[in-house]
Amino acid sequence: MDISTILGIVFGFGLVISAMAVGGGLGWFINLPSAMIVLGGTLGASLINYPMSDIIGVVKVAKNIFLRKKLKTEEVIEILVDMSKISRRDGILALEDKVEEIKDPFLAKGIMLMIDGIEPAALSRILHTELEFISERHRLGAEIFTTMGNFAPAMGMVGTLIGLIKMLVDMDDPSSIGPSMAIALITTFYGVIMANLVFLPAAGKLKTRSSSEVMLKQLIISGILAVQSGDNPRILEEKLYSFISPDKRKAVD
Repeated sequence: MDISTILGIVFGFGLVISAMAVGGGLGWFINLPSAMIVLGGTLGASLINYPMSDIIGVVKVAKNIFLRKKLKTEEVIEILVDMSKISRRDGILALEDKVEEIKDPFLAKGIMLMIDGIEPAALSRILHTELEFISERHRLGAEIFTTMGNFAPAMGMVGTLIGLIKMLVDMDDPSSIGPSMAIALITTFYGVIMANLVFLPAAGKLKTRSSSEVMLKQLIISGILAVQSGDNPRILEEKLYSFISPDKRKAVD
């Protein structure tokens, strides 16, 4: 699990709920029709904007908000450098026994293609094509969350207008105006909260995760092609560490 996402949810909603509870009660901010307007309207607008398959697919992409990468960049570099040493010593076919130990599907696929004797140009083309489709799926997921973040406040305003219309129609009792106005504004409150504490932060997290994953897979492609061409392991290590920031690089022996 990603600790920053969990902390963000705890602090974000925790402090907002605490502020709501101070000086009154949480019951003031609970209104089922308002929640139905915001959530239902946002989902409905998103379904109009995107195909059903894309909306369902975003659920799979959303897991990246809470999950960390299975492999760290340093671990991938160590694997590739180790495979470079084995390949130079025993040949590329000797790497076949190592493939089963690799958990990352993209890395395992690249190594299998290399073992199968795929030409470097074709291997690079296959892996870059898969990388493009992965990037597109992540981009679409972030875009859908951003769109939902834009729709939610608008749906909140729609709910507020509905509440104001009801209030203006029934103005015979002046004492009911204040409570009716409060209920009308709750819908806007729900829309703003959902947009700025759920949908837009989720989109931002997916964009960050996508950039990190694309960088890692570009490193993998570069490393596999270098192993295939028989590059010196030390040179390969130096080359791959250029993908990450200097403060994260380990000292190269």
